[in-house]
Amino acid sequence: MSVKRITSFRQSLLRWYRRHGRDLPWRRTRKPYPILVSEFMLQQTQVATVLPYYKEWLRRFPRFAALARAPESDVLHAWQGLGYYTRARNLHATARLIVDRHRGRFPKAIYAIQKLPGVGKYTAHAIATFALDQSVPIVEANSARVLSRLFDLRIPIDSTVGQSKIWNYAAGLVPKKSAATYNSALLDLGALICLPRNPKCGICPVRKFCRVKNPGSLPIKRARPAVKEFAEKHALIVRDGKILLKQSADRWRGMWILPPANGGSKNRRAIYSAPFSFSLTIIPSVRRAF
Repeated sequence: MSVKRITSFRQSLLRWYRRHGRDLPWRRTRKPYPILVSEFMLQQTQVATVLPYYKEWLRRFPRFAALARAPESDVLHAWQGLGYYTRARNLHATARLIVDRHRGRFPKAIYAIQKLPGVGKYTAHAIATFALDQSVPIVEANSARVLSRLFDLRIPIDSTVGQSKIWNYAAGLVPKKSAATYNSALLDLGALICLPRNPKCGICPVRKFCRVKNPGSLPIKRARPAVKEFAEKHALIVRDGKILLKQSADRWRGMWILPPANGGSKNRRAIYSAPFSFSLTIIPSVRRAF
């Protein structure tokens, strides 16, 4: 885009955002900690699901120091229901790192932020723009979809080349001032208008800048890896109204689970003991696109 069209694009987007942007609690602060918490929770989780957890989390762990002091069991319990518990462990590890190594001060340089546990390029840039007021681009699922359609990108956005192009597009559009507001507007455009299915092109505030003719055909992504299924057998053991649990040391990484069934329970005093099995679906881990 020319400089004139970029300016016009930003103006149209921000005008729409001022009227229709989402009022989210993490947008009411510029403190790194609550913004970091929101970014971790929003990874692969919808905003509506995150909202009640976010409020309760900040009540229990209001600052880095409070989270750093908490035992892992309390952290995982507070995260219960959000899934992808590695995020909670990484957030906990980050809090301890901030307190122990950075004396409670959040780093300002993006390269330093990206060294924190569980913090990738997108999260580092999001914190830099939303908490530290830095003029940097951010690219996640919503904004990547907007940009791929805006520039009619006909290669997989989760490929190395595709990622590079998307980030370059984003960098070329972000303003030098008020980048946080602009980036929030771009995210909301993808969340509210430029939807994965049935995008609302008829009311899109920047449709005159969009190059794609068939928005539903974009973005293009690589084929997902095959899903693997495993079966595990566990025993349900009840005694005096209590259920026997065991803390896992392998696949479940410290979670409390029913004990593995090895031919039935040897606890003859158990009121009820029965082995059962369930299927576990494993999706092979892949590098996050953004």
